[in-house]
Amino acid sequence: MRSGRVAGPGIDKRMTNENRIGIMGGTFDPLHMAHLVAAEEGRAAFGLDRVIFMPAGEPPHKADHPTSEAEHRYAMALLGTAENPYFEVSRLEIERPGPSYSVDTIRALRGAMGSEVEIYFIAGSDEILDIESWYEAESLPRLARFVAVPRPGFDLSELERLLPAQFMSSIEVLSMREINVSATEIRRRVATGKSIRYLVPGSVEAYIRKHGLYTLENGT
Repeated sequence: MRSGRVAGPGIDKRMTNENRIGIMGGTFDPLHMAHLVAAEEGRAAFGLDRVIFMPAGEPPHKADHPTSEAEHRYAMALLGTAENPYFEVSRLEIERPGPSYSVDTIRALRGAMGSEVEIYFIAGSDEILDIESWYEAESLPRLARFVAVPRPGFDLSELERLLPAQFMSSIEVLSMREINVSATEIRRRVATGKSIRYLVPGSVEAYIRKHGLYTLENGT
């Protein structure tokens, strides 16, 4: 297993024979099976040498919604990805002050890895449909390719109609079956005492129980 640690501004420079890197951004509150399946499907479909899971430090799109402490989310991402040798977890956004903007993360990776490396940013179709609202969105098509993962309730056929050509030229649609699992539903199930087995890896479920996450008493 890779160490999974990319501390502070430092970026893993092990780029020998690596030409394509995936970024799986998200809050991961908690990491669940849909995240893992999407990352693995994306890795296989686009020939990615590795996929870096990037827990957000301060998610700008969830400023009005409380999230679990970053260290909890990072720990769950580490535990949940441990069995896949192509997955690792970065602390880059957690240790960078201020809102976790994807454009800053991609630039940091691009600066460390060089222009010859292709970066594939994997995100849910709901997020990709909203890409024009991302921070410094106009810069994104020049920095990376974006992989739209099917999500229940979001029509990927709408991408071409709703997004300008400058964005569509950098977007790939991942062909896979929709997986109806969400972090919101998992938190709700924990809070109401329902099982989350098979919705998250067993190690993540154990961590949630051990630390009392998402219970009504804990509040997150």
